[in-house]
Amino acid sequence: MTRQEIIEQVNSLLEEEFEVEKDAFTPDANLKDTLNLDSINLVDLIALVQMTYKITIPVEDLKKIQTFGNLYDYIEERI
Repeated sequence: MTRQEIIEQVNSLLEEEFEVEKDAFTPDANLKDTLNLDSINLVDLIALVQMTYKITIPVEDLKKIQTFGNLYDYIEERI
């Protein structure tokens, strides 16, 4: 899977799950702010990514994933 395919798939999943327009998903945009995430929604986001990409995201790695770019990088490095 290419990085562009990851970006498109992630954006599509997040648009549907969090009802936010894809235009808001830029690599530098903050995930929590853009998706209006509280702690419960953050768990939903992590579960969605883990199930979709068959990866595990340890709690200590969550601090590294602040932006959409961080999320794309994280997924790309682990699949």
